[in-house]
Amino acid sequence: MKALLLKKISKVEDNPLELVEIPTPKPKDKEVLVKVSVCGLCHTDIDEIEGRCSPKLPVILGHQIVGRVESCGENANKFKIGDRIGIAWINASCGKCNFCLEGRENLCKQFKATGCDVDGGYAEYTVISEDYAYPIPANITDEEAAPLLCAGVIGYRALKLTGIKNGKNLGLFGFGASAHIVIQLVRYLYPDSKVFVFTRPGQIEHQELARKLGAYWTGSVEEESPQKLNFAIDFTPVWQPILSALRNLESGGRLVINAIRKEEKDKASLLKLDYGRDLWLEREIKSVANVTRKDAEEFLPIAAQIPIRPKVQIFEFSQINEALKLLKEGKISGAGILKV
Repeated sequence: MKALLLKKISKVEDNPLELVEIPTPKPKDKEVLVKVSVCGLCHTDIDEIEGRCSPKLPVILGHQIVGRVESCGENANKFKIGDRIGIAWINASCGKCNFCLEGRENLCKQFKATGCDVDGGYAEYTVISEDYAYPIPANITDEEAAPLLCAGVIGYRALKLTGIKNGKNLGLFGFGASAHIVIQLVRYLYPDSKVFVFTRPGQIEHQELARKLGAYWTGSVEEESPQKLNFAIDFTPVWQPILSALRNLESGGRLVINAIRKEEKDKASLLKLDYGRDLWLEREIKSVANVTRKDAEEFLPIAAQIPIRPKVQIFEFSQINEALKLLKEGKISGAGILKV
């Protein structure tokens, strides 16, 4: 099969992915072989390429995979040949530890990530345990489904972790791929809640999109919201929005940080955290780590009901390195999709 292989850590600008011919994997016990249709591009892929995450090497990147079952391994009976399925970031966990038994396999010490710890979807074929694959609702296209498997599922988990209730105010800090899905979830699940969107100063297009999707108020992270927030989600890779969110939180409010990492060069701003002003009166900070199978199983049917229609930009196999450069520069319109 053809695959795009990352052999060593390098800069995205160095065209790091190489098109190679390698053997097509064979499904093992309870696994299915998937003929990949599309795979979404993600900023985490860039973090892997440039060494901020630690992938196995060589590795086939990609964790927003949509395809069809090509064959089934022994004891695999959840799907039939030809079924359309999705694969997300969570690829495997031990299934035996307390976290796994509690349905929190995202915290398992043996958690394996698709396209990082095991090969992913930047290839014509991939394999997955049938327990970590999900049926794609019929009214969602392959291209629309791919970003739902990452930005959508992790956004759904972040929203759940806020503990939001209908009628309570929610702040969204950063308005990229995940946040623009979360606001659609909120308008559907919590119609009486007001959504306040905070962007970088001057991000007028992001603010306009937020208003079109039902934001009650939009502004920059440097501004104060006209009403206190009961809950907030930070989607950014920098520290400053955390401070802004805490200062806008009502007493007893909760901030959920939906980010794999925060930029070290911005670390100094954390020193401005003031306990009395920012955390006193039972304000909380909670992080999001990975996703669970239940998150994907719950979210995809809801996304189909709304329905959520992510904006996408399609790239061919031969364009992958250029597409990753555009992603790094923030120049992709909507979600980047690799057409396999």
